[in-house]
Order: sequence, then structure tokens, then C-alpha cells
Amino acid sequence: MTETNPLERYSRQMRFPGLGKAGQEKLMASRVTLCGCGALGTVLANILGRAGVGFLRIIDRDFVEPSNLQRQVLFDESDVTSNMPKAEAAAVKLRQINSSITVEPIVADIDRTNIEDFAKGADILLDGSDNFEIRYLINDVAIKHNLPWVYGGAVGSQGMSMTIVPGETPCLRCVFEAVPAAGEVGTCETAGVLASTVNIVASYQATEAIKLLSGNKDAINKELLTLDVWENTQRRVKIAPLKGRKGECPCCAKRSFEWLDGAHGTQTTTLCGRNAVQVSHRSGGKLNFDQLASVLRESGKVTFNKFLMKFDLVEKGDAFEFTVFPDGRAIIKGTADTDRARTLYAKYIGH
Repeated sequence: MTETNPLERYSRQMRFPGLGKAGQEKLMASRVTLCGCGALGTVLANILGRAGVGFLRIIDRDFVEPSNLQRQVLFDESDVTSNMPKAEAAAVKLRQINSSITVEPIVADIDRTNIEDFAKGADILLDGSDNFEIRYLINDVAIKHNLPWVYGGAVGSQGMSMTIVPGETPCLRCVFEAVPAAGEVGTCETAGVLASTVNIVASYQATEAIKLLSGNKDAINKELLTLDVWENTQRRVKIAPLKGRKGECPCCAKRSFEWLDGAHGTQTTTLCGRNAVQVSHRSGGKLNFDQLASVLRESGKVTFNKFLMKFDLVEKGDAFEFTVFPDGRAIIKGTADTDRARTLYAKYIGH
């Protein structure tokens, strides 16, 4: 599509006093790294692509599945039948929506070895992920390299969002000092998720990104936003007093990037000759087997004692057996693919 005036498609957006032509031109010159292109990520990419963000790097390790279509707005049934990676499928749709922007899809598992490369050249980092490990990695990279980022989370009918500007607002570890223990927080697989929750949270995230990228930093939300679309509640929690935690925040105050350095996080080991992968989480913590079993029984057979839990799962025609230990370590039998094992662990155990 050839446009005589590239700004014409953004005319309604530019009429908004907070943006205007100058803000739009800044948006068009901006570069975004989006970490994850699932529920939150597709809404973020859709809004920002249509808004005219000039360069959008999308990183995701997963493929499109039928269960994604309920809430992941850039995908359709043809992406499922074609076995399209999410990043690639999103890029195809975005190029059809706005051919004037540059979209760089990357099919990869974000971890401490590559996230700094993915962040290079970006003006902002956006959280479109579904697990805390990636969020803490984003936080480390953002603080280390002085990059703003926007956190978002959505499970069930509940969601939250927070904007982090290094040196000006609390970082993620100021507010959530440690990652929740495995199984402590529900996932989309165990607790479900409403598409409306996702859309509202991601819309807040995208708006915060547009404020920052268009030069309107004074307009950002400096509080933690929480909402429940089913219970019709919304709260803004004042978090400014937590900034740096009086010099004790390991990340923004002490500049110790423990997730990036590998002190925390998931480790995977392929178990030779067993068609199994061990997934260990360095944050540790003791699992509540009663609580975890109550949600896993919706997906498969569960048995446990005080020493370990067994969970049998059939997904996409493949059978898996989880052996989960009280410290969060799990042996996932039925695959030697470490990426798939990490994905299964994140879906069902909760990181």
C-alpha cells in the first residue's frame, strides 16, 4: 500500500492532544523489544504496530496452538494448521496491518545468555511473557542498561501492570523481592484466563509504552495497577516508598544482577537414555503439594506423598510424566527437548 502522506493513517491518533504530530514522529522513530508473543504480547504488538512504532523486535519460543486463539489476537486457525511459530505468525499479520513499520521476529527461548543481545538498540522493553523468570531477567537488563520497561501479568480474571523507569521508579525487585515459589501462583493452564483480562492489562502496558516513546514520561503511571474484571475492582497501589528499599534492593540499589548472572533461574539437564529432562529452579522454596495437586487434577492424574508428586499429562497427543520434588525440581519424562520441558514446567508448575 502506497501512502502519499505517511502520517495520514495516524491522523486520529495525532488529534489526541497528548500525542500530536511531534509525538507521532517520535513513535515512528522508536525501537521496541517485546519479550513474549502470547496473550499479552499479541495485544501489545497489535496496538503498537497500528500506532506506528517504527521497529518492533518480537521474541517467542512457542508455536500457535488451538487453545491460543481464545485470547491471542494476532493468530488464526491457518497459523495452527501451518504450525507457525508465534513470532513469525505475528510478524506476517503486522506487516499486513502496517507495511511501513519494521518487524523482526525471533524464534528463541529468552534466557540470561541472549537477553542482552535482544535488548540492544531498543528504546524500551515490554513484558509479553507468562513467567517470572523472564520478567526478572528483563528487570536486570533494564536496570543494567538504563532502559525503561513495562511489566504486565494476567491470570484468570485478575491482572496487574507496572511501569519501571531506572533511577526514577521502583524496579521489579523493589516491589516483588523474590519470585513466587513454584506452584504458588496460578498459570493460564491451571487457573484459566479471560481474554478481557488480557486485553485490558496489555492496553495499559501499550499506553505506557506510547507515553514513554512519544516523549511524555511525565504522564506515566508510577503506581502498581491491579484489577479484577470479574469482581469489578481496580486498585492503584502506591509503590514509590519502595524505591531502592532503603538501599537494600539487590538490583537497582546494589546493582547485583543475580538473574542475569545465573544465581537464580531455571536450569535444564537432559537425562541420558531416559527420554527425560530435569528442570531445576534456583530460587528454591518448598512446594505445597496439596495446593498444587488441586489445580493439576484438572489436567491429568496426580498422586503424591511427602517426598514427591507424580503428574501424568497428555498434551497434543504426547504423554508426559512429571516427577516433582518439594524444592520445585521436576523430572519430565516423555521428551529430551529442553525447550519443550521448560515450556511444560512453566505451564503446569508455574514459573
